[in-house]
Amino acid sequence: MDTVLGVESSLTGRRWLRRDGDERIALALSQRLDVPEIVGRVLAGRGVGLDEAEVFLNPTLKALLPDPHRFKDMKAACDRLAAAVTGGERILLFGDYDVDGATSAALLSRFLTAVGGKVRVYVPDRLKEGYGPNAPALLRLKDEGASLAVTVDCGTGAHEALAAAAAAGLDCIVVDHHEAEARLPVALAVVNPNRLDESGYCGELAAVGVAFLVAVGLNRRLREAGWYKRREEPNLLQWLDLVALGTVCDVVPLKGLNRAFVAQGLKVMAGRGNPGLKALADVAGVAEAPGTYHAGFLLGPRINAGGRVGQADLGVRLLTTDDDAQAAEIARRLDQLNRERQEIEAAVLADAQERVAAEGLDRDPVVVVGGDGWHPGVVGIVASRLAEFHNRPACVVALDGEGGTGSGRSVKGIDLGAAVLAARHAGLLSRGGGHAMAAGFALARTNLGPFRDFLADRLGAGLADRPRMPALYLDGGLTAEAADESLIGLLDQAGPFGAGNPEPRFALARVRLSYVARAGENHLRCTLAGERGGKLAAIAFRAFDGDLGAGLMAHDGAPLHVAGRLRLNRWQGRVAPQLLIDDAAPAR
Repeated sequence: MDTVLGVESSLTGRRWLRRDGDERIALALSQRLDVPEIVGRVLAGRGVGLDEAEVFLNPTLKALLPDPHRFKDMKAACDRLAAAVTGGERILLFGDYDVDGATSAALLSRFLTAVGGKVRVYVPDRLKEGYGPNAPALLRLKDEGASLAVTVDCGTGAHEALAAAAAAGLDCIVVDHHEAEARLPVALAVVNPNRLDESGYCGELAAVGVAFLVAVGLNRRLREAGWYKRREEPNLLQWLDLVALGTVCDVVPLKGLNRAFVAQGLKVMAGRGNPGLKALADVAGVAEAPGTYHAGFLLGPRINAGGRVGQADLGVRLLTTDDDAQAAEIARRLDQLNRERQEIEAAVLADAQERVAAEGLDRDPVVVVGGDGWHPGVVGIVASRLAEFHNRPACVVALDGEGGTGSGRSVKGIDLGAAVLAARHAGLLSRGGGHAMAAGFALARTNLGPFRDFLADRLGAGLADRPRMPALYLDGGLTAEAADESLIGLLDQAGPFGAGNPEPRFALARVRLSYVARAGENHLRCTLAGERGGKLAAIAFRAFDGDLGAGLMAHDGAPLHVAGRLRLNRWQGRVAPQLLIDDAAPAR
């Protein structure tokens, strides 16, 4: 692909490439919507056609929410849950320790409690129990009174645990979204749009999105049974803040129904009706209406920190409490754990990068690295950093004794989850599963090399033409004069932004830095001066001690190509356009 402005290697070591998009459709969109051509190019670059534009720009549940009963086993799941609610049975929600698992469990817990259900939530300890349902926990919880277990964001691959539960007389329902095998676990119902016998419709939902569909179906079933003649029917829309948070943080594509979940859920989140989310926003310093950035980079990591390096159930406890004091206490604890997580992550990442370079693993089609003493709670984040840096899938394994626990992250177009499932079937993994962009697994230490070779053989062909140098994809060029409040408002209509719908990035050619200074501990604040005399405020976050910061500080008045995202900066009652600098390169 042709580079943008000829940038083959930027200050951060990336090639600048133009995002794919049909120029004819871009022009037609700009004409039909009466917007600048660059806005049409942004939409076309995200695969939006003329017929989809209206729904894309205004994603609503009314237009996009399907009938829950189109999914297999949904009726059986809703019938059994309705019987448990009306019969006063004790319902166990068996969750996962990440944000998607916590929001899924919190959503169903709040809904079931609101309709009169008796609910208990259980989240396994990452280090002691591992991921997903395990037989000892399920059998113990049955003995403590549970007659129905619902696994959320897990369970699709838990064949042994669910078989043991069924043999003991514990009814189980699986609510999940991970890739499935042909053989499903023993359960009353497996509600998962990624079952092999499903059509693939809504396969991009996070688990919390599937849980919301279960709540919609169960709500309808209870209404039909006359349950609400004696009690008020809850408004399910009040819990869309949880759906938005889990959807964003699980990094599923923000397309179709996911866009509606997030767009509408962020509006609910702005109302600060959930005490836990309100307290977490306060400790994270979120003082404005939340967007996908706040959900994905400020709120989500703090909830994840409980499961990664602290107490596994802190996240779901935060999201289900209605006690403001308790919410504030848990939020402070999660904030502290998040700082600890950052320190652990930095140490493991540095060690992993050294091992990759020393062992020549950066030459492999898939980066697979393991180390002793690495905390299992951060291997997924480290894998994500390595995948981004090397522009190819990466798996990181925390080795301990004769085995190891690993996590992998992929790149666009490479299905890592399916490869991990295949490796498990090949006998290389003791457990494993996931989806296209992320997977988790466990293996014997002696299988680390064979697992690396297996992934190379299975995924290597699809990565052969992928450059090892990471790329920064841009939607077009801008001048400093064109980056005004009106354009930013038009671009914002293409949000919410996230996985599958990246925030628009633009290149400003041959600008000069008329001002640059350190801001805070590690940021740089700049003023960009265009060739026509226009000026644009800019900031480079967490850049001062890196290559980008060094290059900006040493510009010496020379022209630079600068790439970034446009935002409105609100400060002390003033609103002004600002560029969030992602990268820069000398203008040759």
